[in-house]
Amino acid sequence: MGRLVMKFGGTSVANIERIRNVARHVKREVDAGHEVAVVVSAMSGKTNELVAWCTEASPMHDAREYDAVVASGEQVTSGLLAIVLQGMGIQARSWQGWQIPIKTSDAHASARIEDIDGTEIITRFKERKEVAVIAGFQGVNPATNRITTLGRGGSDTSAVAVAAALRADRCDIYTDVDGVYTTDPRVVPKARRLDKIAFEDMLELASLGAKVLQVRSVELGTVHNMPIFVRSSFDKPEDIDPHGTPPGTLICSEEEIMEMHVVTGIAFSKDEAQISVRQVEDKPGVAAAIFGPLADANINVDMIVQNVSEDGKTTDLTFTVPATDYNRAKETITSAKARIGYARLDTATDVAKVSVIGSGMRSHAGVAAKAFKALSERNINIRAITTSEIKFSVLIDAAYTELAVRTLHTLYGLDQA
Repeated sequence: MGRLVMKFGGTSVANIERIRNVARHVKREVDAGHEVAVVVSAMSGKTNELVAWCTEASPMHDAREYDAVVASGEQVTSGLLAIVLQGMGIQARSWQGWQIPIKTSDAHASARIEDIDGTEIITRFKERKEVAVIAGFQGVNPATNRITTLGRGGSDTSAVAVAAALRADRCDIYTDVDGVYTTDPRVVPKARRLDKIAFEDMLELASLGAKVLQVRSVELGTVHNMPIFVRSSFDKPEDIDPHGTPPGTLICSEEEIMEMHVVTGIAFSKDEAQISVRQVEDKPGVAAAIFGPLADANINVDMIVQNVSEDGKTTDLTFTVPATDYNRAKETITSAKARIGYARLDTATDVAKVSVIGSGMRSHAGVAAKAFKALSERNINIRAITTSEIKFSVLIDAAYTELAVRTLHTLYGLDQA
């Protein structure tokens, strides 16, 4: 007997039939003797609809009221699942974020969880054998007593945070894929599902383009050492042995993985834009003049490359920003031209970032050099490079993304089982 948190995303609860399927998954774990809390997202497409209504009502809407509206999607799903579970003879009740309470900061639409008191839910586990059905993506700011939401993908974050607060044995994330793959199987058909992956590697994969988990949920798992199991909600509930190990990927600490591979996976993102500030005077304070205004505008800068001219008097600075921030970044730099003193601004939106991730890189030399050689043999030009202890990223022309990913996937032996 253990304590589980089960999280189901929007596609898993898209209609009543799928909610019944979720209820059968929950019943399987309850029948096996587990104490269960379930965290649910809004029905697929519902949050987008609610956001659109807010925008239609007023393009410059109050963020506090926006949160009150968009949090309602999860409220509906949690209530419906509780009703279905009760109809199956299972003790269950729904919980909204403010009822537990899940205490958050006051940054509406992107709040951060500060504390969760799981005492009442744990008491109900013991005394009533009651399943807690929790609305994900939401909380409450104690100072204002207003509903807050955690940003897109926030239900993953809710689930891991709840699992930590309830001292659960594991947090199961049920989704429309059956685990974490070495890369996107739609790009590389030979991509393999990983049985286990270290928190650090998963954090890099999630932040560099893998869409399986929200980054903050992996951060929370790392901090609390909470094992996260990614699995499919579309497997037949009756075919799964609750005491066995179903198909999926366990995200855990490095110590639990017997053999670390040099490279764990390949991630890529086409949502990138490149900006090059040409012929800037090479003197102290220039970088601050460029990146200070971008930081003030809350624009995240990723890859940075600096080239110094032969005479040492001027320099070129190239960097990348998310494609969604491209226009704002370009305007910000243009507005600061007098202070920066550059000659020309070059930009490109037809670029992609391809990243190679693996904790095993710490103890192996030449991992990146192999990639550079392999890409050059395919006539793929590298525009920029960034490295860290367990990953490196290259910026290339977007047209070569799939070729680069397939080349690197084969290069590091990820095609082989």
